[in-house]
Amino acid sequence: MIKRVATAAAAALTILTLAACGSGSPSGGTQAAAAGGGQAQKITVGVIPIVDTAPIWLGKSKGFFADEGLDLDIQTATGGSAIVPGVQSGSYDFAFSNLISVMVARDKGLDMRFVADGASSTGDPAKEFGAVLVKGDSPITTAKDLAGKKVSVNNLANIGDTTIKSVIEKAGGDPSTVQFVEVAFPDAQAALDKGVVDAAWILDPFRTAGVKAGDRVLSNNFVEFDPKLDIGGYFTSGDTAKNKPELVAKFTRAMNKSLEYAQAHPQEVRDIVGTYTKIDAATRATMNLPLYRSAFDRAAVQKLGDSAQKYGTLSKPVNLDELLPR
Repeated sequence: MIKRVATAAAAALTILTLAACGSGSPSGGTQAAAAGGGQAQKITVGVIPIVDTAPIWLGKSKGFFADEGLDLDIQTATGGSAIVPGVQSGSYDFAFSNLISVMVARDKGLDMRFVADGASSTGDPAKEFGAVLVKGDSPITTAKDLAGKKVSVNNLANIGDTTIKSVIEKAGGDPSTVQFVEVAFPDAQAALDKGVVDAAWILDPFRTAGVKAGDRVLSNNFVEFDPKLDIGGYFTSGDTAKNKPELVAKFTRAMNKSLEYAQAHPQEVRDIVGTYTKIDAATRATMNLPLYRSAFDRAAVQKLGDSAQKYGTLSKPVNLDELLPR
């Protein structure tokens, strides 16, 4: 038990000490100015410093944004509660968030639109980066058994509990009886060990650490919800989308190139993650990575929006033509 708690604490430390840096390497503007002989256009992008956002850091280091004449300033934030207001106020030109957070913002009347994909389910349970874990000796053996139990998620009424509810219902359980508890990912394994929750939804690097410590994967909820599910992406305000189409097109091209490059070079992804987080090299070498691709799967996004409405997170249907790039 002591070893398991120590493992959780060590894993927690990796994220709790995420580098609070404001931007990546300053090469973007210099490269663009040198190549084009003019001044690069500075843009600010708000991101959460997690594995999901590795492509934008990698794209900056490779000069993909500079190639579009963009001087990329990456600003880190702790979560969606700071990201969405930053885009709305104009502090960020673009930002990264999971799909449901932006759906919720739109549901509340904020005009937000995705301009590029960000991170997706691998579609492969053996390689998936997120899962619902239970203790190795837990009597819970299927998603149906979660009915009436306590399950941790990092945020309530979001992509975690939405997909888990769907998986439970698909397995024949009653998702309305599940008590979801908000626990940050770095603390989730310890909460599971101490019996605070019966199951914990955890993303890598914590998923891998939990399994190594003896916990058991009960459900790869993203894969089971839809193997082509997009998790997060890059978005902007409706005002920017309407009034600055050339800027949006440049950012989208650079971001898509970054996503494609990241997917083709997983070791470079693991290396770049070490520059903006404190995740150690040994952990980076074994953790599962998301799938990075340059196009949303519209059917899976529609399914996610429908489920969020069904379970009360959204009050009305999602309009994909307004939410996703055309």
